Amino acid sequence: MKTFLTSIFAFLVVLSSGQPDGEEILERVDENMSSENRIFESSMTIHGRRSSRTITSVSYSVGDKKAFTEYLSPPREEGTKMLKLEDQLWIYSPATDRTIQISGHMLRQSVMGSDLSYEDMMDDRKLTEVYKATVIGNEEINGRQTWVLELTAKVEDVAYASRKIWIDTERYVPLKEELFAKSGQLLKQSTLSHVEQIQGRWFPRVIVYKDMLKQGDGTEFKITRIQFNQDIPEYLFTKAALKQ
Repeated sequence: MKTFLTSIFAFLVVLSSGQPDGEEILERVDENMSSENRIFESSMTIHGRRSSRTITSVSYSVGDKKAFTEYLSPPREEGTKMLKLEDQLWIYSPATDRTIQISGHMLRQSVMGSDLSYEDMMDDRKLTEVYKATVIGNEEINGRQTWVLELTAKVEDVAYASRKIWIDTERYVPLKEELFAKSGQLLKQSTLSHVEQIQGRWFPRVIVYKDMLKQGDGTEFKITRIQFNQDIPEYLFTKAALKQ
């Protein structure tokens, strides 16, 4: 009984201390997670049923409209490139020397067998542009206090109708997320860790994604190097750059 009363008291203290509302929290999250442009190097380890494999890449993005990714290893994937312009996506394969456009239902397909879809990788909009947020509770995750937010889509062109997201109350970064279909079915979940301050903002370096509809132990995405607000050559965001 004492523990229950202590929890209630703590919750009331948070409420009375001027806790920001869902929209304010989401704006602060966007300040950390979004940028005018960024360059990052990463490794993506796909944990399958029988084995794991790691793919490395370098990516360049400007806002949420332009992105260019080149895969560096292993040899089988080396030289594969992806280009996003607005809502269009092209992939170049050096093995066939062909460029194909990914569109429609194909965007829901897995990227190289990972737990991420092309749709996941393409949508880099600010959360405040896509969702409205409501605070529904407080929880502790790995020793960090978090606000639990329920996000509801306010636009039609979104992959997930709703989300549940746990936001670090001090650093304003997500530590956990659940993604739902319109039916309410849980489609994917992710955990975010190794949060560091980079160029004046808090940012998670490791994200583990799990597609709840497929087997395997998820996909671990590690950012090995990241820079915000850099000078990125405009020619990268052209179809001609795919074959260079």
